[in-house]
Amino acid sequence: MSKTPLIIGHRGASSHAPENTLAAFRMAIDAGADGIEFDVQLASDGVPVVIHDRDLKRTGLRSDSVAELTSEQLGKIDIGSWFSAKYPKRGKAEFSRETVPTLAQVLDVCRTFSGLIYVELKVNVPDYVSLVAAVCDVIRDSPLLPQMIVKSFKLGAIPEVRHRLPEVQTAALFEPTILDYLRRRKYLIAMAREFGAHQISLHHSLITPKLVSLATDANMPVTIWTADNPKWVARCRKLGIKALITNDPAKMLAVHH
Repeated sequence: MSKTPLIIGHRGASSHAPENTLAAFRMAIDAGADGIEFDVQLASDGVPVVIHDRDLKRTGLRSDSVAELTSEQLGKIDIGSWFSAKYPKRGKAEFSRETVPTLAQVLDVCRTFSGLIYVELKVNVPDYVSLVAAVCDVIRDSPLLPQMIVKSFKLGAIPEVRHRLPEVQTAALFEPTILDYLRRRKYLIAMAREFGAHQISLHHSLITPKLVSLATDANMPVTIWTADNPKWVARCRKLGIKALITNDPAKMLAVHH
């Protein structure tokens, strides 16, 4: 996988299947994506589950919060029907069978996958150490560990990950609002390094040639998210950006020459 940029499925192939479901991950892998990306948080029984929002209002059409339900309960809740209702042309009847998967179940779907696996720690609670510990326990013995990049907006989680799993790759995540606090983009590199991140993952609006150059000098590969315009493929190639996270990996791969 030496091509640049690598095409990574954001929450799977989430333009064509309900996000963060086994169906979305299978679809991204089948499309030939170079990697997948997903969000992890803790169910009430301490099991890492794969879902973005802190509650089920958007994808489960119910008000429960993820942290109030066990992984077994979450594994029985339909989080696919909303997609078919919102996007009837892309919807499928079988999406109604999609439920909140555990991290272990997602890794099982990826067991023969040779691409990258971006694991985002969704730190929705003050006690992020419990999330780090639970995720590390699941991935520690996985044969997929060398393909994984554990990332978070909560930069304090990164040294916790590295303490438990020194060999795993980590990435510091930054969204556009970071510029409300840091006056210059170059400080993003310094912050990421200070917390021990190996890589940096940026919203595409933060990208400048200078910033990518500084990251390259710091030996920190850059990933951007979430880019669905095919023009980003050529721009990433020109700038030397390692990977591009997209909702539609098939579309981005089609323009990748």
